[in-house]
Amino acid sequence: MLLTAFAWPSVRSHVHDVPIAVAGPTTAVTQISTALDQRRPGAFAITKVADTAAAEQLIRDRKVYGAIDVSSGTPQVITASAASAAIAQTLQSLATALSQGQTPGNGTAVPIRDLVTLPTDDPRGAGLAAGALPLVIGGLLSALLLTRLVRGTARRIAGSLTFAVTGGLAVAAILQFWLGSLNGSYPANAGAIALTIAATSLSIIGLESLLGFAGIGLGAVAMMLVGNPLSGTSTAPEMLPSWSGMLGQLLPPGAGGQLLRSTAFFDGAGTTRSVIVLVTWLMLGAVLCLAGRLRVRRATNAHTPPPGRS
Repeated sequence: MLLTAFAWPSVRSHVHDVPIAVAGPTTAVTQISTALDQRRPGAFAITKVADTAAAEQLIRDRKVYGAIDVSSGTPQVITASAASAAIAQTLQSLATALSQGQTPGNGTAVPIRDLVTLPTDDPRGAGLAAGALPLVIGGLLSALLLTRLVRGTARRIAGSLTFAVTGGLAVAAILQFWLGSLNGSYPANAGAIALTIAATSLSIIGLESLLGFAGIGLGAVAMMLVGNPLSGTSTAPEMLPSWSGMLGQLLPPGAGGQLLRSTAFFDGAGTTRSVIVLVTWLMLGAVLCLAGRLRVRRATNAHTPPPGRS
């Protein structure tokens, strides 16, 4: 199960439905779009824009991963390695091939500009990719300790939130100030990490409250064996097999990874969906905790004899 969960997404990884922009005159944009569809069918979801500024704005808003700009007549590539280094490399190689096909033998290098870069201390984004699994383990560990050592629903919820805030501050500090893997606002990055840990921890605590120890196992499988491999944090959701990338973004590890990229490199752009997913899991965990508490209370009342009877 572990091998399948972690190896399958990597082995079957491929580019599909990656949103990019193509900027320039209508005729040139149509030619480039047609060439892309012929070379890589289904690989790109193309947004046509009039000029370079519009393409750059889409990148900064996290609506596309990059752009091919033919405004000047010669293709140039605008990438955002902070959004996905893997997709940035794909766009570079693809644009080079397109340029060679249009002007064979001229030897002209295709201009490539990285609009939103990764930090100089971590140009491959290794720290962000490696941080995905510890966040899942942190949320799972928090839930396990609280359910084993703390009694009372309110105390467990408070403990989960406290653990998440502490963990968010610590992990963000390590990634940003020691490893140099994050840019942006430290409080925003810490908040993104804390929300991810809290969503993971509280949802598992809620499952345990309702289902007992089996709930921890169910939550661990959902977060570790499904959520983490399908998070797309190391590459991009659009590089995972077919539907799996979309599924991964509906779970805390995937939503948390995308939220942290937005706060660290894009000034918070494109955070709405990730925040909604994480808050939904957080609220679901709280509701499950309350449901479990009510179930225990009803069971206790059912076994308590009425006054005057023994």
